[in-house]
Amino acid sequence: MNLHTAGHRRGVVCAPHAAAVEDGRAILEEGGNAIEAMLAMAASIAAVYPHMNHIGGDGFWLVREPHGKVRAIMGAGIAGAKATPRFYRDAGHYEMPARGPLAALTVPGAVAGWQKALEAARVHRGRLPLDILLAAAIRRAREGYTVARSQAALTRDKFAELEKVPGFAAAFLVDGKAPDEGAVLKQTALAATLEHLAKAGLPDFYRGDVGREIAADLERIGSPVTRADLEKYDARIAEPLGVAVSAGTLYNTPAPTQGLASLIILALFDRLKAAPAESFDHIHGLVEATKRAFLVRDRVITDPDRVDGPLVQFLAASFLDGEARKIDARRAAPWPDRQARGDTIWMGAADASGLVVSYIQSIYWEFGSGCVLPATGVLMQNRGSSFSLDPKALNALEPGRRPFHTLNPALAVLKDGRVMAYGTMGGEGQPQSQAAVFTRHVTYRQPLDKALDAPRWLLGRTWGSNQTNLRLEARFDGNLIDRLMSAGHDVAVLDEDYSDTMGHAGAAILHANGTLEAGHDPRADGGAAGV
Repeated sequence: MNLHTAGHRRGVVCAPHAAAVEDGRAILEEGGNAIEAMLAMAASIAAVYPHMNHIGGDGFWLVREPHGKVRAIMGAGIAGAKATPRFYRDAGHYEMPARGPLAALTVPGAVAGWQKALEAARVHRGRLPLDILLAAAIRRAREGYTVARSQAALTRDKFAELEKVPGFAAAFLVDGKAPDEGAVLKQTALAATLEHLAKAGLPDFYRGDVGREIAADLERIGSPVTRADLEKYDARIAEPLGVAVSAGTLYNTPAPTQGLASLIILALFDRLKAAPAESFDHIHGLVEATKRAFLVRDRVITDPDRVDGPLVQFLAASFLDGEARKIDARRAAPWPDRQARGDTIWMGAADASGLVVSYIQSIYWEFGSGCVLPATGVLMQNRGSSFSLDPKALNALEPGRRPFHTLNPALAVLKDGRVMAYGTMGGEGQPQSQAAVFTRHVTYRQPLDKALDAPRWLLGRTWGSNQTNLRLEARFDGNLIDRLMSAGHDVAVLDEDYSDTMGHAGAAILHANGTLEAGHDPRADGGAAGV
């Protein structure tokens, strides 16, 4: 599978799994638009990459329409009616559980987002029926998919905390053991669910036969999500956040996602006038901008119905100018930020009509809650574990609330006429890898494949350690590493040249001349293709 493709005239797609790329390209070949291709990939990647995402998770879209309007589709699930602090304390929990039925406490929002996207596709001359869009995913789930290196490794790593979670062993273990890379697993219940949805329509996931089966299985295992929660849920259409920088206008998703942080990072870096590429000023500037952005994020991002004041105030020039002045060009600021984690997929698509799509779908941690519902094959996310049982916390648990999301798909409309959808998986690393790819490709004009290949960094805690640090892939220049350390950065150089820790990034670009380009990360199992 190619990691980069350019010069196409009808459409391009990119994804972290080759099967999803193949299925998205097939929809473009069939005459589908970029949104329809993304829908097919969203279903397909749940069938072949279940450790990273599933239909029991959430999803967020940015869609740039041919006339230039950018819209956000927010598939963020709500906490179940029974999910109260007392419910968890009565069960003996003083922190939110990360695995098992009590971690499966939010309604899956992804499929509701698919429905909104399908409606948008129809507005933009999408004509392919749902059964065609879901056909490849149904076939892959029923006939079997090949276990990727990352799925095999993560199943081994997380075996002790997942093996006894309801439904996990039957779905993702082989004879009670982690599968080897290359093994073939099937998701037959998922195939049947997708097949039913293809006939009955996507809303059936919430208010029809599928919803009834999901609710029954959730009640059986003790989840606080009820059938009424499913029936009343719907995704939202929202105005994206946007900020102007020297190269153009950047867009990202609003609360409850950390899209605000991603925009602040690039807006601050734009003010630093750092140069040249890969220099100390480049890397140090982005790391310090990340610290400023995360401090804002952790103070204000919560359920959009609970946000205190408009988020655009943090994208105003006066605020950003003040934040930029707080960055020391030579010294690292102290960094006490908390640990975050996540497993996610980002995918991009663009077509000749001018549709450009940035999409991210997630179950939060690897394998989410671990709970696989037997009647439907739905793997439930554990996104609700980011709630707090402290009623005074910014993201306090309450029925009906949306949890904080690390997910944030990005899109840029550039002054040179290009429209670029870009993003990555990787929890806390998402804004950082977005900034790395954007600055390398747009600010410093590196070819897209080089920008995706270049060594990356991650500011955050090493798993199992209480010490914050700045992790770098081994390919960084030794002199740069020494300079970062001398500036006060707590640097840890990883053994790997290409580390999954840095996320799986990609981009899809519509050029001013009408040609299309896409690329994906060599750290992943996917690629890019076009017609």
